Amino acid sequence: MSKTVEFFFDLGSPATYLAYTQLPKICEQTDSQLVYKPMLLGGVFKATGNASPATIPAKGRYMFQDLDRYAKRYNVPLKFNPHFPINTLVLMRAVTGMQLRHPERFHAFIDCLFHALWVEGRSLDDPATVAAVLMQNGFDPNEVLALTADEDVKAALKDNTEQAVQRGVFGAPSMFVGDQLYFGQDRLDFVLEALR
Repeated sequence: MSKTVEFFFDLGSPATYLAYTQLPKICEQTDSQLVYKPMLLGGVFKATGNASPATIPAKGRYMFQDLDRYAKRYNVPLKFNPHFPINTLVLMRAVTGMQLRHPERFHAFIDCLFHALWVEGRSLDDPATVAAVLMQNGFDPNEVLALTADEDVKAALKDNTEQAVQRGVFGAPSMFVGDQLYFGQDRLDFVLEALR
């Protein structure tokens, strides 16, 4: 039986960015498949009554210190985005659209957006900034914008988000190995164990 990790993610979560930097290596080590499931974290929060830890000042301060520790451990760059939190509705539609319509460019697409958000600290709430980031990375902003208006794309993102909530997801990143849910990038060791 082939082993699979379903990765429910939203670009706007710094913990998700860290998980994203590690999951491909984990899957390579365990000969497993990584299945990307874009979801809308705001929709998950609304459906579950959850909120970002950053909304609680003491917890938010701690969370960013802790994420910085993990970034050092993983040897990956991480910069606190001064524009956080970011409304990711349009971004996550774009991600979903790229996955549906241009799967061959999907990884390059999410790479450039994660990098812009969590390494460069860019304001991806601002359409002009998003357009600049896309052009710098060889994507046509008009083509990407068209994807975000595609009804099939909107439906796919909504379906992924609803499926996540039905399966017990309350935040990001959330990973499934079989029916087991693992929440948080600090649970990747359990994901690795489950795959082994």
